[in-house]
Parts: sequence; structure tokens; C-alpha cells
Amino acid sequence: MEPAGKKKPIVIIDAERCKGCELCIVYCARKVLGKTKNINKAGYNPAVVADPDKCTACGFCYLMCPDNAIEIK
Repeated sequence: MEPAGKKKPIVIIDAERCKGCELCIVYCARKVLGKTKNINKAGYNPAVVADPDKCTACGFCYLMCPDNAIEIK
């Protein structure tokens, strides 16, 4: 249960910018991210938020992404 006034972080992955390098997946200590079977327009399997409830908004995924495909709100 979330404390009053505290919002849950939201990780947004731009699937079209993601090249599927998996750096965000590897460096996510909480195993929030995974890889989708869907293919984007560039022919890559982008990362996806697999378990959003585990996210603490630490920012490692955002920092590791070489394509700026991740946003944390």
C-alpha cells in the first residue's frame, strides 16, 4: 500500500526508439523490465515494463539507455 500523497513511478519506453540492446534490462536490479516478442519498425524487439509494481524509480534504466528511449515519471 502506497503512503498517502506518494505516487507510483511510471516507466515509459518508446518502443520505436529502442534497439533492444537490453542494457536497461541487465542493469535493473528489481527486474522490472523485460523484452517483448513484438518487433518495432526498425526490426528490433524492444524492452517492455514487465513488472511495474517493483519499480522504485532508481533511474538506472534511464541512465543506461543509449537511445534515450526511456522516461520515468
